[in-house]
Amino acid sequence: MPSHFDNTICAPSTASGGAVAIIRVSGWNAIKYTDRIFKGRTALSQAAGYSLHYGEIRDHDGRLLDEVIVSVFRAPHSYTGENAVEIACHGSDYIVSRILALLMEGGAKMAAPGEFTQRAFLHGKMDLSQAEAVADLIAAQTAAAHRVALQQLKGGFSRELAHMREELLHLASLMELELDFSEEEVEFADRTQLRELVGKVLAHCEELISSFKLGNAIKNGVPVAIVGNTNAGKSTLLNALLGEERAIVSDIPGTTRDTVEECYNLGGVLFRFIDTAGLRESDDSIERLGIERSYGKLAAAQLVLAVLDLTAPLSEIRTSAEDIAGRITDGQHLIFLLNKADAVPVETSAEVRRALSPLLAEHGKRFYIVSAREGIGLEDLRHAIVSNWQDAGTTAETTLVTNTRHVEALKNAAAALRRVQDGLDSIPTDLLAQDLRDALRHLGTITGEISTCIGK
Repeated sequence: MPSHFDNTICAPSTASGGAVAIIRVSGWNAIKYTDRIFKGRTALSQAAGYSLHYGEIRDHDGRLLDEVIVSVFRAPHSYTGENAVEIACHGSDYIVSRILALLMEGGAKMAAPGEFTQRAFLHGKMDLSQAEAVADLIAAQTAAAHRVALQQLKGGFSRELAHMREELLHLASLMELELDFSEEEVEFADRTQLRELVGKVLAHCEELISSFKLGNAIKNGVPVAIVGNTNAGKSTLLNALLGEERAIVSDIPGTTRDTVEECYNLGGVLFRFIDTAGLRESDDSIERLGIERSYGKLAAAQLVLAVLDLTAPLSEIRTSAEDIAGRITDGQHLIFLLNKADAVPVETSAEVRRALSPLLAEHGKRFYIVSAREGIGLEDLRHAIVSNWQDAGTTAETTLVTNTRHVEALKNAAAALRRVQDGLDSIPTDLLAQDLRDALRHLGTITGEISTCIGK
């Protein structure tokens, strides 16, 4: 069947430098244009879909350019929904560029970035959220990010949205019907049923909105703030966790005046470790600015590593622990690290542990005795860091929202549903129907289904 697009596009679909390259061609004339430059046992125009063909491509002067394998896909059974061809050739940049040049001389156009996926969306091969998941899948740096992107690409998120929209559409249609018979004062939409359904869909929206914090962290890196007093060993800890000298380490208080961030893959999850300026009173305006940023990073982090210096006076250790614990909010994880265990007797570590026990019990926090410099206790710490997020919400059955556009649409839909919920007993039917249409419209923008099938 003819494509929605008149032109045929081509582009390499593999990165430069590999032993083998793939050139993708898509459009109504994709097979025809490839047939002009490809010589095999049979013409591609006669080839069946999902078939492979060995042959050669020659340059204008008749010299052999490369021996290739061509895959043929016939519309609508292709990635884009159009006729499509994939040419597997050797990975030489020269070979790839010459094949592309031959295709374009024959009538094809170079594809714009993302145009193959755009055509797949416009031909109904995937919805908008799935199209966006393609980019997330390509950019995934960890197993967790890969699982989340793949789940969305397979349509898990879309199915949940479709189910919510279907339920809302049913009741919205009944309300529209009421408006058509407004003079008879007939009530087609049972208010009790409406209240239950709106509450159910609203709860589902809020659940998806809540998942964004974890989903975004898995996609972009879980923020981990390393905080504590000056010279507590924060920069040494960062370097030890990363296995490289990323932050400057010095015995001079206030060496770290700004945040230092580095991403690291632990157990298939990407963590964004943030070394912060030491927390203390200072007359230095630049250091004070760094301390303010430290508190800001602490507030924004999902995991806080509170580094306490075992060589400091007990009163100072307790004050630092209480200050950090008092700034932790719901949803944040806190781990206390009693650092420099190599520099104090075992009895000192035990004494500090006993002194902090009431605070730890009150907040339900964990702590580890470590030495960042000597590597003591770091393996247990790594395991504790990963255990909070490894496999958390990243199974094939769990939907996590990772896209800012999606979460904003969900928030707008939830706001419209709350207006319906609050006005069921007092707001006229036409206004309730309008709010339901707003909710449907916002949910539809996520997958690209803007229409709500009700047109009042």
